[in-house]
Amino acid sequence: MAKIDINRDRCKGCGFCIEACPKDLIRIDKELNIQGYFPAMIEDNDNCTGCTLCAEVCPDVAIEVYK
Repeated sequence: MAKIDINRDRCKGCGFCIEACPKDLIRIDKELNIQGYFPAMIEDNDNCTGCTLCAEVCPDVAIEVYK
């Protein structure tokens, strides 16, 4: 089973990972991070396939995928 870890303090909420996720598992959080952005968050880690597309498109290198 794969797991996505999003560093919410590094994320600027650009949404590229949301668009890249083929399973539609990532959303924008409703709480601000320490930088004042609404970061991305994983909504359902149990259904992640570990494709790594989210991490590949992240310009802030805020996402790690564990398989």
